[in-house]
Amino acid sequence: MARESEPVTVVVGDDHPMYREGVVRAMKESGRVRVVAEVGDGRAALAAINEHQPAVALLDYRMPELDGLAVVAAVTRDGLPTRVLLLSATEDPATVYEALAAGAAGYLTKESDRDEIVAAVVSCANGGGYVPTQVASGLANEVRQRSRGDATLLSPREAEVITFIAQGLSVPDIAKRLHLAPTTVRTHVQHLYEKLGVSDRAAAVAEAMRRRLVE
Repeated sequence: MARESEPVTVVVGDDHPMYREGVVRAMKESGRVRVVAEVGDGRAALAAINEHQPAVALLDYRMPELDGLAVVAAVTRDGLPTRVLLLSATEDPATVYEALAAGAAGYLTKESDRDEIVAAVVSCANGGGYVPTQVASGLANEVRQRSRGDATLLSPREAEVITFIAQGLSVPDIAKRLHLAPTTVRTHVQHLYEKLGVSDRAAAVAEAMRRRLVE
């Protein structure tokens, strides 16, 4: 945790030089942040984090070599004290959720102005987090949906069918278990594929398990 009287040490990682330079300049001009390294790819960012162990690493979500999420994973795995704040061009709630679930301390969009960037860095350095207000409501909805395990995504019959598929049963076997015509089961299977965004049985089971629809 940074002391109030000391500037927050930060590594900045972004593969767009002009944007990176603008962020670094804003931080330096704030007087609240000391940039210890600025880099253009994820591998260099991780090396700088290991070398300087700054309070915060402000990293682009998508970088060459290693993306921001991969750096977050490495920092978490190695038990480094640095808190990672991710920057992205998107406000997609699923992307924000994935970033925070992976261990990022906060998330900023590239529409953020210099005051918001500095405030987010200081908040993360002091043990807090940061999500812009314009994405917070979308994130809340994403959290609620995922906390239900997408239970409302499938109909009760579809939930039964995916459970039997996970157990390795064929369409005729499932039809017998449920006392349905095989054509009806195939219709349920097709609806499952569409809802889960997959095209085969194995992918359907994997996606259903990821969403906690089946154990």
